[in-house]
Amino acid sequence: MSLPHVYRVTKYDPADRAPNGTYQGTQDSDSDRGPVEAAYLAAVGAFAEESGAGLLTVRDPQISGPALFGREPLVEGYGLAGLFPDGLDGFHDGAPVPVPLALELVRGMLRGGAWCRLEAEGLMTVHVGWDQYVYVGVRTPCETAVARTRELGLFPEPIGASPYEPSTDDAYELRPADEEFWERVRASAARGEAGLVEESPAANASRWYAIGDGSRLDAIRAGLAPRALLNVWPGLSADTAGLLAGLPEEFTVECVWEDADGRISSGVVDEEERAELARVLAGARAAALLSIYADERKSLFTGVLPDADGVVRARWQL
Repeated sequence: MSLPHVYRVTKYDPADRAPNGTYQGTQDSDSDRGPVEAAYLAAVGAFAEESGAGLLTVRDPQISGPALFGREPLVEGYGLAGLFPDGLDGFHDGAPVPVPLALELVRGMLRGGAWCRLEAEGLMTVHVGWDQYVYVGVRTPCETAVARTRELGLFPEPIGASPYEPSTDDAYELRPADEEFWERVRASAARGEAGLVEESPAANASRWYAIGDGSRLDAIRAGLAPRALLNVWPGLSADTAGLLAGLPEEFTVECVWEDADGRISSGVVDEEERAELARVLAGARAAALLSIYADERKSLFTGVLPDADGVVRARWQL
C-alpha cells in the first residue's frame, strides 16, 4: 500500500553518513530498550495521531525464525507475549490492532522479535527494517509529527518509498482453502495419501494436525487462524529408527514428530543435535524429516484460508 509521503525515521544523524549513505557514527544498531526505543514509539504514535490512523492492520506476519530443536527464540515469546487476548493466535494477517498495541508490535520488531507490516488503508503504513530503521508512510506530510520526531532526538528523512513495501512483481499464492479444497483433503485421506495438515498463521510458524481418516477435518478447520497458509502432507512414519539411520553425516532438516500423548511438534535440527534428535525419535510414535529448502520441500497440495466473503487477501508468496 504505497502512500505519497514516506519518512525514514532513525536515530542516525545524516551528518554522520558517508557519501554512499553508510552510517559512520557511534550509535549502536541494537535497541537500547530505553529512552531511544521509547522515542521511536512516540514518533510512530505522533504520525498515527496526525494521519488519523486509530486502527492498523497486521499484514504479512512473520516469526523471526523457524522453531529450533529444543531452543528458545532470541526474543522471549517473539515479542508477542501478552499482546493479544487469545495469545499468539491473535497474530495473523488481517488482525486489527489499535495504536497502543501497534506500538508494542513496533517495540518487538525493534528488538528483533516477530515482524509484520502495519497498515491503515489509505492513511498510514509502518515498516521496521534492520538496524533500527523505521519507515512511515502517510497520506499527508504530517508536519507536526515530523517536528515532534525531531524533538524526540530522531531524524525523519523524506524518501521515495519504503524498501519494505510489498512487492507487486511476484504473484501471490491465491489458491483458496475453500470447500473444494477440503473435499480434496478428505478424498486424499480416504485413499491413504494425506495424513497431516500444516497450518502457518505467520511465516516461520507451523502447527500440525493429524487428519486420520478425515473425520476430524471439521474440528481442525474450526481452530485454524484466519488467512493461514495450509500445506497438506503424507502421514508420519512409524519407522523412526529408519529415519535416523537414513540421515547423512551432515544435515539440516525439520523434524515433525508425534509424542506418546499424541501431540505433534516440529523443529529444525542439524547434525550437532543428532543425539537429541535420536532421543526424541526414540520416544515418538511416528515422525517425518522434511527438507528446509523451498525447492525440495514439496507438500501434496496447498491452500490459503479466504475471508468470509470467499476472497483470499493474505499475500503469501511461494
